[in-house]
Amino acid sequence: MTLVIMTILASASGAQAAILKVGSTGSDIRLLQSELQALSYNVGPLDGIFGTKTKAAVIAFQRDKNLLVDGVVGPQTQAALQIATRSPQGKTEQIINTAKSFLGVPYRWGGTTPAGFDCSGFTRYVFASQNISLPRVSVDQYAIGTPVSFSDLIPGDLVFFNITSGKQVSHVGIYLGNNEFISATSSKGVAIYPFTPYWTNTYVGAKRVY
Repeated sequence: MTLVIMTILASASGAQAAILKVGSTGSDIRLLQSELQALSYNVGPLDGIFGTKTKAAVIAFQRDKNLLVDGVVGPQTQAALQIATRSPQGKTEQIINTAKSFLGVPYRWGGTTPAGFDCSGFTRYVFASQNISLPRVSVDQYAIGTPVSFSDLIPGDLVFFNITSGKQVSHVGIYLGNNEFISATSSKGVAIYPFTPYWTNTYVGAKRVY
């Protein structure tokens, strides 16, 4: 669950959002680190551990936004992060950084969590971190959004491939720019790939979904 979603849920329910601080661990911290990194704050490795570097980044963000400088991510800091990452550019940076934070996660058929992803489970999870809902499987993801030509690709676009005989779409990744995309494959897990002849020959198309 992203900080954005936590803030929205807290506002809707009247409940206090989760407080993130030194010693906190897990996917919420990984996403916090990704958000801060996308805003050009140095959090160190995106390891899901709220340590000294993450605290220093939170303090720097709080100072820049004229917030209470305590290194603790409470409701006010979460709301400020929501505003800072709300723009389309900020959303793209969050998607890219969140996707890269899972580099090396193993492939798992039907996998939809950081314990193991298949290709569409990976894209769905990454986009959900920015409150963007995608269908579960690649062929259904290809059915939504705005078609984009290869020459007009920008970071954050979904790129689709046919790597299985008899199917129009059987694989999906996220375009990173510089002729590269990130995807979960059975051979390498989550990894970054250039558009080699193999991927160019199996390329079907792209969609922009936000």
